[in-house]
Amino acid sequence: MPTLVVTNFNIVCSVLGGFITLFGLVSYLLKERFYLSEALISLVAGVIFSPHATNFIKPLDYAGGIEENLDTITLYFSRLVLGVQLVLAGVQLPSRYLYTEWKPLALLLGPGMTLMWISASLLVWAMVPHLSFLHALAIAACVTPTDPVLSNSIVKGKFADKNIPKPLQKIIIAESGANDGLGYPFLFLALYLIKYTQDGGAGQPGGASKAMGYWFGETWGYTIILSVVYGIAVGWLAKEMLHFAEERKFVDRESFLVFAITLALFITGTCGMIGSDDVLACFVAGNAFTWDDWFRLETADDSLQPTIDMLLNISVFLWFGAVCPWASFRSNDVIPVYRLIFLGILILLFRRIPMIFAMHKKIRQIEEFQQAAFVGFFGPIGVSAIFYLYVSLDFLNQVTVDGVIREDAAHLQEVMRVVIWFLAICSIVVHGLSVPLGKLGYHFPRTISQALSSDREEDEPDLHIRRSQHFSQPFFRRRRAKNKGNEGASDRQPSPAVFWIGKPETPREEAEGELRRPVHFPDDTPTGAQTPREPNRPIHYPIDTPPDETRTPAERDVGERGQDMEMSKMDRPVNSSGGQGITWKDESTKEP
Repeated sequence: MPTLVVTNFNIVCSVLGGFITLFGLVSYLLKERFYLSEALISLVAGVIFSPHATNFIKPLDYAGGIEENLDTITLYFSRLVLGVQLVLAGVQLPSRYLYTEWKPLALLLGPGMTLMWISASLLVWAMVPHLSFLHALAIAACVTPTDPVLSNSIVKGKFADKNIPKPLQKIIIAESGANDGLGYPFLFLALYLIKYTQDGGAGQPGGASKAMGYWFGETWGYTIILSVVYGIAVGWLAKEMLHFAEERKFVDRESFLVFAITLALFITGTCGMIGSDDVLACFVAGNAFTWDDWFRLETADDSLQPTIDMLLNISVFLWFGAVCPWASFRSNDVIPVYRLIFLGILILLFRRIPMIFAMHKKIRQIEEFQQAAFVGFFGPIGVSAIFYLYVSLDFLNQVTVDGVIREDAAHLQEVMRVVIWFLAICSIVVHGLSVPLGKLGYHFPRTISQALSSDREEDEPDLHIRRSQHFSQPFFRRRRAKNKGNEGASDRQPSPAVFWIGKPETPREEAEGELRRPVHFPDDTPTGAQTPREPNRPIHYPIDTPPDETRTPAERDVGERGQDMEMSKMDRPVNSSGGQGITWKDESTKEP
């Protein structure tokens, strides 16, 4: 007889496939209309399917009931997603971007990351009871890098295309890609000092000199510099090989499109085997791979890479929702829940925003106040923080005394699990809801005022944001121009609302567009077709206009009104052949 085979594999396939299928049916509505990120939606779905709710997904069962195995699974899953994401981030940057924009990137990755690390450390140290500053440095290092997975949900899509200038999008992508791999020096400076100096270096002799030796030699030399060299070499070699194969028609279209994904898997695996920084190597390799912009332009209209990217993002945040220690946020021995909530608010406000405001005038892509506020706020904490959390836990497992994890290391592990997971969840929720809530706050007062008002001002903006010829101009300038240009017009259409971050990308083109306006004829233009309607203007003909003294009254009348008019026979000038019509004198054909 047929029997039900309710195994974990069948359940996971059913739940994952069913959720992605249902999400796909309404994905455009959720992402492009409501501006909800797929990370937030997947996280909520993971909580629903987790042992905390329906118990469809059982992460601990998949790990054989061993907590360390579950940590290893989460670490490797995060590595995989970051590797693919960072190769794609490097590929989508313009040609030679890291070389041409090295100055703003150096500011963001050098003093910028240092200030973020220090400010986050001070906040953690102040809010977590009985925590040493060295432990706070280790915790803050995990949340210092901005997450490329969550950043993509901000700089891609309908909202970004309408409201975020392209240069600003590129610098956010480049920063989030590079600083993920550069989190290692900040983290391991604290971890090495904890290992060799705290508790008198019990079980780990050597002191601070040994810690600094490891930090300079192993972290900077072997982890960072080697990963950069390896990424450049692999990316350049992959580019040349693909060029060679494509020129000789050795590669088919499917293999060509998936090449960047397979490159990410190769670098993640090989860097993992040699123990280097696979995250940084993937980003550098992606940028070197598209150094000449050839691959990026060839795959610009293809959807295979974004599709794989979406599947990985949904899967990893679904997993995060299932494995997150939700219960420990409420009941733990390291920090009360009210302090934890307050810490999350402080980190979101003061970890990154002050640094961006202090440096934004030296970064040409972040010139204005609203741009600095946007870049400062949208520095999300996500997959990279969880990755560094489990890297830290694996390192602290090796800080032992007589085969047992040292007491200070065990305490730090407990604090890191609670604090870093909570900060990542806060960032996913807050940054995932910021855009829809911001747009709701932007529209709601206007909706209420228009519903209650019987007289609507003609200059009031529409309730929806749409592209227009003057979309990126500041609203007050367009409003003033309208008032000066055609005051009192009763048939004027309302102008589109503006939700633009920063200056327009091509001010010259837009300024020229202002000058080259079409002439509007009141008899031929349908009602409401132009916004606003232009006053009648003279038509300037390409031929030279004769002086007023030699022109008939009818000719002067036509020149002034700019449109054809019916003239009676007695008013029309008669030409020499006896016919009737206007005699136009072209100075260009006049004999000298």
